[in-house]
Amino acid sequence: MSRHRARTAIGAGVIAAALVAVAARAQPPSGIVHGGGSSKPLLEAGSELYAANCASCHGIAGRGVPFPEKHGVGNIEEQGPPLIGVGALAPDFYLRTGRMPLAHAGEEPERQRPFFSDHEIRALVAYVARLGRGPAIPHPRPATGRVPEGYSLFSEHCAGCHQIVGEGGYVTGAKVPVLEHATPRQIAEAVRIGPFVMPSFSKAHISDDELDKIIAYVLASRDPEDRGGLGIGHIGPVPEGIVAWLVAAVVLVGVCALIGERVRS
Repeated sequence: MSRHRARTAIGAGVIAAALVAVAARAQPPSGIVHGGGSSKPLLEAGSELYAANCASCHGIAGRGVPFPEKHGVGNIEEQGPPLIGVGALAPDFYLRTGRMPLAHAGEEPERQRPFFSDHEIRALVAYVARLGRGPAIPHPRPATGRVPEGYSLFSEHCAGCHQIVGEGGYVTGAKVPVLEHATPRQIAEAVRIGPFVMPSFSKAHISDDELDKIIAYVLASRDPEDRGGLGIGHIGPVPEGIVAWLVAAVVLVGVCALIGERVRS
């Protein structure tokens, strides 16, 4: 095989592997079962969907699994938290952002395409909400929030992890998601729930009015004006510092070269 053909084969193999990885990422967890239509009442459909997709981790009637399961749906080997009293808030967030169900209970829930249809999600949410009284789905009104005040609140409560314009990042033991695709309702749900390692904020810490302002700022920050120059990814002072050092290094080299020419002359 010629060197050109070898390179072509290697390149094709790399592309194929990448496509397989992306396809695997887009596939639902092993063992997921769909409701098969929207003719059934919500609670009946939700009960069946829960039994098929959630009970192995969250337990019968949402009571949780106190000890690790060895052979659960999707090869789940770790326990799941109880869902009694979570209301409609948590299941709506996790299902609509594709963070549930997980292939393995110990992994970090990450945003992806929802695995269920809208009817199936509403059915599951209705079923879980009936397990015990809990918070309802929020209805934020970001249009009523002031962006400058939202900026101050976001800087105080959120920017330490999500970066000042919601570009995400990394913290100990977790990846911080980008907020670009989050809807106002999903942002409000996340603030109240505190998914994964994120802290939850009650209305005593962040009121509904303040939450509207935070959401208004997040929506506005998706299209920053960058009046001071290039945004450089909008992820804070690190890339800005790198650019500053590169510019300074070029200037210093130029100054040294100029001084050297004068000394030799």
